[in-house]
Amino acid sequence: MIPFFKKKKQGEDSTVQAGQLFDGAAEQQDEDVHTTLSIHPLMSLTAEQKYYFQYVNNELPPLKKNQVSLSGIEWKKEDDRYIVTAFVRNSLDQSIRFEHTPLLLIGPDGKVIGRKVFPMHELGDIPPKSSRPWRFVFTTSDLYTEHIPETGWKLAFELKKPHRLDLEESWEQHLKEEDKQKLEQLVRSLTPPKQGEVNVMGLQARINEEGSLVITLLIRNGSDKNITFEQLPLVVEDASGDVVARGAFTLQLEVKANTSKPWTFIFPKSLLQKEQFDFSTWRAYIPQS
Repeated sequence: MIPFFKKKKQGEDSTVQAGQLFDGAAEQQDEDVHTTLSIHPLMSLTAEQKYYFQYVNNELPPLKKNQVSLSGIEWKKEDDRYIVTAFVRNSLDQSIRFEHTPLLLIGPDGKVIGRKVFPMHELGDIPPKSSRPWRFVFTTSDLYTEHIPETGWKLAFELKKPHRLDLEESWEQHLKEEDKQKLEQLVRSLTPPKQGEVNVMGLQARINEEGSLVITLLIRNGSDKNITFEQLPLVVEDASGDVVARGAFTLQLEVKANTSKPWTFIFPKSLLQKEQFDFSTWRAYIPQS
């Protein structure tokens, strides 16, 4: 056996219901599925490597029907690259194909030690009830540690959590419970921002006693990272489509990953560009720089 492979599988398995990754996938069923080895047509392997993969695949536990699994085999280091070899397993009755997919490298203690978005469409169509070996390359910039354990680790799909409401502490303290529930219900009912998209949505607009425009917005973060705003340019248009106000706000506001946070902005009367407003419908947006 060549040195690249070891007889003992080093990684653990991570399994999810297919419906968590693919829309319309059938529900998991309590039926054991033994996956057969499937080698990508363009993957060049020696006879020994094919034998090894076949041997390891035969030792894998069965999946339940309509599951997708990542089964860690081994990892090795080459310069600043960490090459993780794993089976991608499909227990559905039909082929599956991935798009760009975020994967996590998790240590034996359950802590995430690495993350990267992989172009998993390169695996091609993974046949029904099959296991396809693949090599996933992490660089040092993708890892949160310099020490990856030799055994007990696993590769896992990062399952995106539902878009949710994020309230600043001051809002938590002063907002009535029924208003919190209304905001939570609104955020759940809206179509989430696209992956990586950041936008704003108007909640309320009014003119105060000083003649200033007061607007409350939902700042919507569709990325997988927390975002801190130090300056936020905004444009407000009324029902006629006219620009009512334009300005840039200096602030220190963090919006957590995949959340929406309400915030209030005040445009002084001097910044208003109209005397008469129609706020029967209106919108606010972040202008393109």
